[in-house]
Amino acid sequence: VQLQAFGGGLVQAGGSLRLSCATSGRFSSSYVVGWFRHPPGREREFVSAISWNGRDTFYVDPAKGRFTISRDNAKNTVYLQIHSLKLEDTAVYYCGAPYEKYSHFFVWYHYWGQGTQVTVSS
Repeated sequence: VQLQAFGGGLVQAGGSLRLSCATSGRFSSSYVVGWFRHPPGREREFVSAISWNGRDTFYVDPAKGRFTISRDNAKNTVYLQIHSLKLEDTAVYYCGAPYEKYSHFFVWYHYWGQGTQVTVSS
């Protein structure tokens, strides 16, 4: 499966942004997709994930309430909506997928797309 994240940009604090992750390849709609971010000077961190059919979602605690993950398998796209952006949301955002179809959220993510930069200004 191939993934490509896009939709980042420069946003003022308090604003909103919707990131998209386009998936392609055979059975791409059968994979869990996770969003990760890599803030400057820090390790890459897990943000959110969604099951292959969109029925189950997961958010790390800092993302709860401001981040919403969703997917449209007809469009082979997974979205990450971010509201009330904070300076600490500045990072390169990546989407990834596990090696196996129909996987759980907490596994090793094997497939990665190129990231998209999100910069939040004050």
